[in-house]
Amino acid sequence: MKALKSIRGMHDILPESIHVWQHLEATLREVVEGYGYHEIRMPVVEATELFKRSIGDVTDIVEKEMYTFEDRNGDSLSLRPEGTASCVRAGIQHGLLHNQVQRLWYLGPMFRHERPQKGRYRQFHQIGVEVFGLSGPDVDAEMLAMTARLWRRLGLNNVRLELNTLGTPESRQRYREHLIAYFEGHREALDEEARRRLYENPMRILDSKDPETRAVVAGAPSLMDHLDAESRAHFDGLCARLEQLGIAFEHNPRLVRGLDYYTHTVFEWITDDLGAQGTVCAGGRYDGLVEQLGGRATPAIGMAMGLERLVALLEESAAAPAATAPDAYLIVGGDELAGDALQLAEELRDALPGLNLIQHCGGGSFKSQMKRADRLGARYALVLGSDEHAAGTVTVKPLRSQGGEQQEAVARAALADHLRTALK
Repeated sequence: MKALKSIRGMHDILPESIHVWQHLEATLREVVEGYGYHEIRMPVVEATELFKRSIGDVTDIVEKEMYTFEDRNGDSLSLRPEGTASCVRAGIQHGLLHNQVQRLWYLGPMFRHERPQKGRYRQFHQIGVEVFGLSGPDVDAEMLAMTARLWRRLGLNNVRLELNTLGTPESRQRYREHLIAYFEGHREALDEEARRRLYENPMRILDSKDPETRAVVAGAPSLMDHLDAESRAHFDGLCARLEQLGIAFEHNPRLVRGLDYYTHTVFEWITDDLGAQGTVCAGGRYDGLVEQLGGRATPAIGMAMGLERLVALLEESAAAPAATAPDAYLIVGGDELAGDALQLAEELRDALPGLNLIQHCGGGSFKSQMKRADRLGARYALVLGSDEHAAGTVTVKPLRSQGGEQQEAVARAALADHLRTALK
């Protein structure tokens, strides 16, 4: 019989690494909620039309990467490839957006049928943050300041910010015409993908990875030369605020992002420590998307972070925390004491909320149990043998260097207080 395995590009997260994920998720939650964001949870499956209308029919995501299927009613559904469209849909559906300021965040799996490689998976996890109802550059700057704070909290130093503006749809349309005219004059030097995009989405040619196409892109007209006064003022205001905050950034005029709904600010946080998959956080402003999806015109900005890449970056930079070891391991001296040991373990958990205590199960000698306690990294072994049971005590044995601590017998009634002091 053929062995069953996980689907290509979809990975199990094993106990040996889950503590890094938990540390990352807890830090993310603490930082974003410290800025007034509230969690929202959306379905993993949405109507395909939602992503066609938001991301764009001619993007790679919709054309090539979405997991799309018909359900039993004949409706076209898709596993969500990103979270912003779902968040906007939920906001419209539940009346959260009109004439309101909302700061929302979410965490969960996304799905894209890409070629699996390091840092890029078909099921991946993102945290997203979205702000609705604020149009000025101050909230753009605050979002980037919040992200910079997150890097500091995680101990990540080798992450840099690239920034650009896409202007308004009107200024972008004027730029689009100049861009098409320029690329038409260099059509033969463009790769097949760029030629296909020439009339559908020419701005996506700007982030081509093909060397010959990139040489052509180097001479392309700049969007900054075609910005309207409002867009330039917004971008200049953002840059001034970042400089005031001491947040370093690079203006990358070729940064366009891969989703059609962006306007004004777009940004990426990039590291050189993960090879080709260097973008660990990206986002931008999407002032027209709420109206595009059927709501009333609402300014908005958001960003998303790939957790797989952040976990890899934490591990690569040695900023990942060590796995949590048990506070204590309860060693049991024989089957006749198993029930008493279980009762003792429950008493300690009641008295010390948060205590990480493992009670030995399955029998075995004192020596084998002690070896297991040591192998798991427990700070203390708690020994309940026949002698201890008769005397109403528990032997507390330090397993790690604790400043000269010695093994001692502690009265069972005083054990919780003893551990409370010892574990401080």
